[in-house]
Amino acid sequence: MYEQAPARTDVGAGLVVSPNAVRLLRGLGQLDRFRERAVPLQVGWEFRRWEDGRVLFSQNLGEACERRFGEHSYVAHRADLLAAVRAAVPEAALRLGTRLAGLRRLDEAVELTFTDGTREVAHVVVGADGVHTTVGRYVTEAGSPRFSGICAWRCLVPAENAPEFARHPVQTLWLGPERHLVHYPISAGTQINIVAFGPAYDWTTESWSTEGRIEDLRAEFAGWADDLRALLAAAERTGRWALLDRDPLPRWTNGPVALLGDAAHPMFPFFAQGAAQAMEDAAVLAACLADQPEDPSAALRRYEDIRHPRATRVQRMSRGRAESNHLPDGPAQQARDASFSSADPFAQSGWIYGHDAERSVREALAAG
Repeated sequence: MYEQAPARTDVGAGLVVSPNAVRLLRGLGQLDRFRERAVPLQVGWEFRRWEDGRVLFSQNLGEACERRFGEHSYVAHRADLLAAVRAAVPEAALRLGTRLAGLRRLDEAVELTFTDGTREVAHVVVGADGVHTTVGRYVTEAGSPRFSGICAWRCLVPAENAPEFARHPVQTLWLGPERHLVHYPISAGTQINIVAFGPAYDWTTESWSTEGRIEDLRAEFAGWADDLRALLAAAERTGRWALLDRDPLPRWTNGPVALLGDAAHPMFPFFAQGAAQAMEDAAVLAACLADQPEDPSAALRRYEDIRHPRATRVQRMSRGRAESNHLPDGPAQQARDASFSSADPFAQSGWIYGHDAERSVREALAAG
């Protein structure tokens, strides 16, 4: 595994780890390690109105989630999820500080060239290198991703500094005109993760490491409910980045080269499925390669056939959620809010949360 970062760091902030990803952690034997720092969702989802904080809808997860899907849902720091997955990878298999410059197809293999001039030869290359993928140029001509017109802000607030309501084990979504904001506790409840979305204006920087101005974030939510503004008042710094969009790729593989995760299907975070879909990719890819070690190209094609329809569906639905979350006050917004009372998120999301990637690939391989 070649990683361009020179060292391991606590990259990113919070994410949701839903049952379809949790069962893969269990299969890796790393679920107990993950649960040491992850926060199990009890109430689960809670939707609030921007203006006064009125609860529009809440959904109990907890035991009901486990009964229905076989696993709990959790919220966690991305670094804690990575630590759990990394514990299953031999230390010698990870090479840090290696940035890919290009690929060259050989007769039965692929030559990789890195920016420091070193070269390696592999029989299979998997690009898990994000929306700006270098490997992707050798798989399909998709063009550059485009700016969506939406920017994201992300903050971490020490739990002791946050209002009491924000410390509850709940994934809370505040919905308002052109904007929405999500918060939940992570890191064994010691931090509150905040991620907010709104107009990008002229902001086009796309990097998790880019700093924004906390006063700009607070100004975006001026006039919102007092409780929400109290939470933002507790934040001292924020990251800011523009969300990129890309239509689903027509293909993820080319011979012995394949794409995985955001390199294959970058998606808006509005379904909280980016990490989970990448984990599903990895499980299916591993099983396909193990099934056809003598023909890696055929194994990668099978991986694409199994994964492309499902990941593309999640990608498209994540894009559609942006419009629904940001409706201006009016008839469409009122209809959306009214629909919450009759909603059954378990039924609506069952095809996502109930999915068992390892079982699905076993069945597909057995079917031939």
